[in-house]
Amino acid sequence: MIDFFISVGGFIMAPLYWVTSIILTGFHTLFGRAFGDESGWAWALSIVGLTLVIRVALIPLFVKQIKSSRNMQLLQPRVKELQKKYGHDRERLAQETMALYKETGTNPFASCLPILLQMPIFLALFRLLDLAARGETRGVLTSEDAGQFADATLFGAQISDTFLRAEGDWNVRILALVLVLAMTATTFLTQKQLMSKNMPADALTGQYAQQQKMLLYILPVVFAVGGIAFPIGVLLYWTTSNLWTMGQQFYVIRNNPVPGTPAAKAKAARDLAKGKGVAAEPEGDAAEEAKPEPPRPTQRQQPKKQTRNQRKKKRPPQSHPGQGTTGRSSPEDDAVDPDKPRA
Repeated sequence: MIDFFISVGGFIMAPLYWVTSIILTGFHTLFGRAFGDESGWAWALSIVGLTLVIRVALIPLFVKQIKSSRNMQLLQPRVKELQKKYGHDRERLAQETMALYKETGTNPFASCLPILLQMPIFLALFRLLDLAARGETRGVLTSEDAGQFADATLFGAQISDTFLRAEGDWNVRILALVLVLAMTATTFLTQKQLMSKNMPADALTGQYAQQQKMLLYILPVVFAVGGIAFPIGVLLYWTTSNLWTMGQQFYVIRNNPVPGTPAAKAKAARDLAKGKGVAAEPEGDAAEEAKPEPPRPTQRQQPKKQTRNQRKKKRPPQSHPGQGTTGRSSPEDDAVDPDKPRA
């Protein structure tokens, strides 16, 4: 039975050995002209080139991952409603949740696709380095290529060595430790970048957020523990891949953030500062918050209370026959003037 699984694994890995070795030797031919075929820099930069080719090929999957992640975040309020409604029935809750994902075209596993598809390449490169260190070849690597690959040094450390196999070689241990820490830090910062900048407040309290928080701390620990057994060349591959992810994610979050997130508010502020006149129109919950309040009805001002004499003074003059346009005389006019002769 074990031999069966070994043969199946070999059948699956064989094409990956060919693809990985073709890309690797192609870049080595290019960089070997500048640094020399036996130079560690030529092989190290070839690993970086292999990483970039793989990540460029995975861009469509990354876009799908971003869309799925956005949908998962925006669906969290509706998922919470289902949890309140069917929390007592786990089976019904699972059915309704999957129906919601299907209705909105959301794949909850799409966020794992890029890393899952990178793992075979990661394993193929790991095996190429490991076998080259033993003098074995795979794919298009020749015996000469395998020997150069195994003996190539970077900062005094062979790129086929690991922290565990250093055997007192401090060049290997220091470089491996630096790359393990870099790989762990970039893994943590990539996930932290997504949670702190591109997740709305509602999505930070749901089940999906709890899963993201678990991955935030578990994945770096897994890579840190496993990294001491990885060859330096593999650590270089994974660190480069993480740096690519950080840059790619930064670009997407900056230019196409999820509505209602800190990144969306920052983009609106930048658009306004650029002189566009109008900030980017918010969507979803942000649109509801941004709607102007309806104008309140103006209250009619009530007239002040006045005395009878005040109302008489403001009353318009009335004309009477024989009085011309002067109107009715006021009480002050009817008062007796001592200097005026009486009729």
